[in-house]
Amino acid sequence: MANKSATDIRAKTADELEAQLVDLRREQFNLRFQRATGQSESVGRVRVVRREIARVKTIIAERSRASAKA
Repeated sequence: MANKSATDIRAKTADELEAQLVDLRREQFNLRFQRATGQSESVGRVRVVRREIARVKTIIAERSRASAKA
């Protein structure tokens, strides 16, 4: 999964964001597991996935605040 900007993520629906969050967390778990067993080759991917999770969670939170405000 490529690094996506916030504008690309904002274009997605709430269901798509939830699905992407699940996929990213699964990938994060797999990367952590690979690192613990010494199989990890893409060290920088851990950081990228962590930041993508933060982006998705931020947009989900913004939308929930906006809907609660309206």
